[in-house]
Amino acid sequence: MKIMIASDIHGSACYCQKMIDAYRREGADKLLLLGDILYHGPRNDLPAEYNPKEVSAMLNAMANEILCVRGNCEAEVDQLMLDFPVLAEYCILYLGGRMIFATHGHHFNEEALPRLKKGDILLNGHFHIPKCVDHGDYIYMNPGSVSIPKEGTRHSYIIAEENAFYWKDLDGECYSTFSL
Repeated sequence: MKIMIASDIHGSACYCQKMIDAYRREGADKLLLLGDILYHGPRNDLPAEYNPKEVSAMLNAMANEILCVRGNCEAEVDQLMLDFPVLAEYCILYLGGRMIFATHGHHFNEEALPRLKKGDILLNGHFHIPKCVDHGDYIYMNPGSVSIPKEGTRHSYIIAEENAFYWKDLDGECYSTFSL
């Protein structure tokens, strides 16, 4: 299975469309969104082409292909706009024989770990900075942000396949990899 992992769209129709284009180009089986889909949040500037209604329409058109967890900017009203579940705090996936604990990052992150066993992967967005760190007991990964990258990083996502993870910008250029 090939999964595209993205986070922090923050209502940007421009970057949502680029993410969907990348998803189609990649030929992924599922799109895992790590929260903060429609609202930009009070700490962020408005992203390019801020249009939550358009973002919801674009994502609803592919609702059967989306897995999603709740970000700190999601509210119950967001669920009314979206045709796929967005209010789960986390989801558990298995890939390459490893458990992936996928969450937004505002509750569980490198400083506040969920229950993990050796070799598990903690995957979250929230910080808008792509990252991959093998902590020995667990592996931490972050795809960065689709619309509002921070600290000079790229608008990015992860492609996860059986035993490898690829960090890519929205043009599809791979700039980092991690093999299990």
